[in-house]
Amino acid sequence: MTAAEKTVDLVVAPGLVTDQGTTTIADVVVQKIAGLATREVPGVHALGGGAARALGALRDRSPGASASAGQGVAVEVGEKQAAVDLEIVVEYGVPIADLSRQVRRSVIGAIERMTGLEVVEVNINVGDVHIPSADEEPTTSDRVR
Repeated sequence: MTAAEKTVDLVVAPGLVTDQGTTTIADVVVQKIAGLATREVPGVHALGGGAARALGALRDRSPGASASAGQGVAVEVGEKQAAVDLEIVVEYGVPIADLSRQVRRSVIGAIERMTGLEVVEVNINVGDVHIPSADEEPTTSDRVR
């Protein structure tokens, strides 16, 4: 095998391997990008299963703690490609098939734009539907307070 052939085998993703060095991207980076891109889609109430959300709620009440951007997100990152699994809670009334398409577009676009990795799949598990209760604060109000 020639030196040129070895270089071709090492290509990770466009722009990640250059003559000046190699860039590697940790799984947690892709996980956070996917989590943030998912949360930006209207109709996604939360990420994670019931236990993860309960722990997140406790963490949010602790002073100085912040929510985990990767909660409800699992990723597999290879040399050139990434795969993402999401566990989401949707808002009641939102068409789930349409929401899934929007989430996939958002996640794939964000990961590919930021990392250069090809996203081969985004699997979405809808684990719950959020139904607003009467005791919750409304998110918008026409009344002056």
